Amino acid sequence: MKKGNISIFVPHLGCPQQCSFCNQKTITGKQSQPTADDVKNAVATALKRKGYEYEIAFFGGSFTAIDMEYMLTLLTAAADCVDGERVKGIRISTRPDCIDSEVLDILKAHKVTSIELGAQSMDDEVLKANLRGHTAADVASAAKLIKSYGFELGLQMMTGLYLDTDEKAIETAKKLIELQPDTVRIYPTVVLKGTYLAELYDKEVYKPQTVDDAAALCTRLLPMFENAGIKVIRLGLHASDDIKKNMVAGAYHEAFGEIVQSRFMLNKVLAYPPGNYEIKVNPKSVSKLKGNQKRNAYFLMEQGYNIKYTVTDKVPTDELIIVRA
Repeated sequence: MKKGNISIFVPHLGCPQQCSFCNQKTITGKQSQPTADDVKNAVATALKRKGYEYEIAFFGGSFTAIDMEYMLTLLTAAADCVDGERVKGIRISTRPDCIDSEVLDILKAHKVTSIELGAQSMDDEVLKANLRGHTAADVASAAKLIKSYGFELGLQMMTGLYLDTDEKAIETAKKLIELQPDTVRIYPTVVLKGTYLAELYDKEVYKPQTVDDAAALCTRLLPMFENAGIKVIRLGLHASDDIKKNMVAGAYHEAFGEIVQSRFMLNKVLAYPPGNYEIKVNPKSVSKLKGNQKRNAYFLMEQGYNIKYTVTDKVPTDELIIVRA
């Protein structure tokens, strides 16, 4: 069966901080609080789609920081839907400083299987400048505690935050890898109206990343995680009309993940000197190799590469076989 999430957004509830980049109503496109019935209805709707197995995923805020009674209401409704067959478990997203043994005991008892921490950076200067309200040590402590309970651990990092640099982002990736998460999400920073970053941008104190800046950096980050056996399950924010309407600046593109994969493939080809080549590629990866509007293909031609593209399912997805012709 294919895997999917039944996403329940809990917008900006309980979060003890207003981080520099945060406008949760814009990010999630939601403003009202979900109820237990909303959870059950979302699951019922998802199960009508055959051939999928799911995790119920609570995203959009700091789930373990919301009112305990309300959190238990949502968790109980979700746990009642977990059958171990079509609905495998529950995924929650929260802050590193909102995790302790008491909270993990509750999550374990309510069939939570995966916990994602919004680490964002492992540089204390960057965390402080962006009003995160926690330290890199808090991330490490929470991650180790989560793993000790047997939960699947996910870590989220951001690139292009205020006072961040490519070098600091590389160091953040190294420190996250040391924590041995199961999954990672990488979110380039998007500057939204009504945020502290928007104020800094207006004052020309903060220069956000462009899509090209972020893609170039993520092309370096992606293989770091993959070579460590850590799956990157998301590159860039999900497509959203709300984000497009409220975006001031930053690295947002609806197909950001494919842009990064495309650059990654281009770099594989550029590792060879210009000349005549046959490149064997999986059918699912042809568009990534050639690039958006065939930009990679045209660029390679301009650089002196004469390439014959052979499409075959004998090559694994996202891999290339490059042979000098």
